[in-house]
Amino acid sequence: MTTSERPTIAILGRFSDSASALRHRAVVTARALLESVWNAGGDPITLLPVEDSNWAERLRGVSGVLMPGGGDIHPSLYGEEPASDALYDMDLLQDHADASLVRFVLDHGIPMFTICRGTQLTNAVLGGNLVQDMAVHHRNHVHTVTIDSDIEGLGLAGSQIEASCYHHQAIDRVGDGVTPLAFAPEGHVEAVRYDTAAWAYGVQWHPEDNAAVDAQNAALFRRFVDEARKAGPFVR
Repeated sequence: MTTSERPTIAILGRFSDSASALRHRAVVTARALLESVWNAGGDPITLLPVEDSNWAERLRGVSGVLMPGGGDIHPSLYGEEPASDALYDMDLLQDHADASLVRFVLDHGIPMFTICRGTQLTNAVLGGNLVQDMAVHHRNHVHTVTIDSDIEGLGLAGSQIEASCYHHQAIDRVGDGVTPLAFAPEGHVEAVRYDTAAWAYGVQWHPEDNAAVDAQNAALFRRFVDEARKAGPFVR
């Protein structure tokens, strides 16, 4: 596959206070995430989170958008006050940039894949809310998830997938146009489909953690990239 055949996949960067090699605060994208998109046939790029983005201009030539994991979402995004001391790395600029991008992507039918925080945030944008601190955290937690429906849409070969989790929050009230596809044994949502004209799905776990060695998790990225290729570059 030549580079020209690879659809451009935009990933909104995450603010980081600990990028010592750069000597400054940084905007980062996980290497495993970039490699997962590349190995699936896409060409990943990182976008700087800023207020009042002209997404019609910034996404020109982009075929798909990936909303990655990250710190906690400020509860004000879903109409609540902080109710837990466990909340961490909240950043309203990050939240507002994420939310405006998600709204634009859904409104314009651009293929989208959301992971962990990205799934929680999209649910909040669509009117849902979150459990601010789960009774049992899923940090460095691996478990088997059974997909209850739309296995074909996700591009999976079977209904079971090994989920590598790192989160202490979860979807509580499901947003408008968000369809749960899988649940954890404790009952929280693990995978969703978004009601939009394009391919748009989300998972609560981190498929990039083991996509290099696990065919099912790799298949999620492959389906996303394939759908982005079919959709073609966004045009204003």
